[in-house]
Amino acid sequence: MTPDNQPQTRTTPDGEPQVQTTTSSERHQSRSLFDREILRPALWESVTKLDPRVQVRNPVMFVVEIGAVITTVAWLIQVFGGESLGGGHQPAWFTFSITIWLWLTVVFANLAEALAEGRGRAQAASLRAMRTEASAKMRDGTEKSAAELVRGDIVVVEAGEGIPGDGTVIEGIASVDESAITGESAPVIRESGGDRSAVTGGTRVLSDQIVVEITQEPGHSFLDRMIALVEGASRRKTPNEIALGILLAALTLIFIVVIVSLRPFALFAHTELSETTAKLRDGGEKPAAELVRGDVVVVEAGETIPGDGTVIEGIASVDESAITGESAPVIRAAGGDRSAVTGGTKVLSDRIVVEITQEPGG
Repeated sequence: MTPDNQPQTRTTPDGEPQVQTTTSSERHQSRSLFDREILRPALWESVTKLDPRVQVRNPVMFVVEIGAVITTVAWLIQVFGGESLGGGHQPAWFTFSITIWLWLTVVFANLAEALAEGRGRAQAASLRAMRTEASAKMRDGTEKSAAELVRGDIVVVEAGEGIPGDGTVIEGIASVDESAITGESAPVIRESGGDRSAVTGGTRVLSDQIVVEITQEPGHSFLDRMIALVEGASRRKTPNEIALGILLAALTLIFIVVIVSLRPFALFAHTELSETTAKLRDGGEKPAAELVRGDVVVVEAGETIPGDGTVIEGIASVDESAITGESAPVIRAAGGDRSAVTGGTKVLSDRIVVEITQEPGG
């Protein structure tokens, strides 16, 4: 028995000896998800998983990564003095912030996956240690490595020792700790005969002594199957994971279709998708998003009012159906209670001069 499996004995209030053991697997199970040995490789893997050949297996994150690349290119164009993609007037810092959020979304998704894989590898290492560190005490008094046991070998397991392999109890009765395998802290009774005679390699006898006949072949024990399952590159997804994946993929497809169809629908409706540009009274131009309280703009027939304000010159017929739902145009003129206009409405005739009364974003 190795030092990791060394039993420690203490006396109970009744005067009976009680065996306690501390195994390497128990120390691994208590390891934090953010343990340095898990976190460091996961951080690197979260970057290497940005490879499109890896991301394409997750359609949702693949689309997000494509968006991140596009916004990165758009930001670089703006940094070096070019126009923003799509003909908009958004500042470079806005494009940069969107770029950062998109990249963080992809990287953190990769990090979560890498942490899960890292913890799985740690669990597999813990299970492998349980398999390789165990030694078996044969019935004839000799010892044999647990990895060398074959079907038909008969081993004796006493209190405080680990069961070296899958088998059947042929003599004795004992209390067995199966928490390393099942996760259940309560010990179970294993005895010869009946349906409680099967034991699993890696579990620990807490009391008494049992004689076990090995029923496994080398490399085909329960622990071996668990290690293969944990280390496997692919696993069967749960129904909830499958349903969520289908839902996210469908929503992503709908999102792409809607975005791609915006331009054709806008052309069909004779509507501009680009950001509204305001003509200032002094002859200059300014993006509607940058207008501030006190700016004075000129709006002519067929143009859209760039922001909330008050008519200070002129009179015009204004289409407010996009705001109020009323199809009939209304008259807006300087002075009186008909001077207030709303951004996004459209001047149908004549020309008005509007003083902006809103703040950016208000």
